Amino acid sequence: MSIFTPTNQIRLTNVAVVRMKKGGKRFEIACYKNKVMSWRSGAEKDLDEVMQTHSVFVNVSKGQVAKKDDLCKAFGTDDLTEICKQILAKGELQVSDKERQSQLETMFRDIATIVAEKCVNPETKRPYTVNLIERAMKDIHYSVKANKSTKQQALEVIRQLKETMEIQRAHMRLRLVLPAKEGKRLKEKLKPLLQVVESEDFDEELEMVCLVDPGCYREIDELIRCETKGRGSLEVLNLKDVEEGDEKL
Repeated sequence: MSIFTPTNQIRLTNVAVVRMKKGGKRFEIACYKNKVMSWRSGAEKDLDEVMQTHSVFVNVSKGQVAKKDDLCKAFGTDDLTEICKQILAKGELQVSDKERQSQLETMFRDIATIVAEKCVNPETKRPYTVNLIERAMKDIHYSVKANKSTKQQALEVIRQLKETMEIQRAHMRLRLVLPAKEGKRLKEKLKPLLQVVESEDFDEELEMVCLVDPGCYREIDELIRCETKGRGSLEVLNLKDVEEGDEKL
């Protein structure tokens, strides 16, 4: 698809248009295909790699640039980079039905892959295959949301699958090293966040190896950093507490 923009005489090729309605008006930005989803998933962080131009249009295909007054009224700013980021995050990617279907199928597979990587059967500690997770997602009629990242949706899928099958986030194995002075007191504060304490060694400092829910990692990290003023440490030993081999139904 090639779009000619008479306002600046630039021929935009390979265009993906992201459209947003705000304040009763339509605004569009011109992006590179395949980059919009990369930006939304966090894989791409350079805005210049996503945007063909930092202009905001009323109509990309006709090259009609939005008026500054309209942008200020709708977005409360005339900062084009900031406005582009808003449209990129919340706007609707304009694609053909065939492209949209292909995109949703790819996202469905990606979500299933993330779930399979992060989860195990709690009874056997074995991971599920991607195909099995895909079947389970179809059974619960999970509908992919094109404007949400696959990582966010994977967490939502895990929540929904828990209602129909034995599944849980794989435990993360951590080594905690705490100064002797704060060790005992801090251990009590950490206790509710630890699933299993595998080993504990109290010499000049307290060293513990434990299993935790990955969702608690940030809280544990902040607690250790704040309470020990940077003297304690936290190390990820591995991301999974799993047995070898895939889980079969």
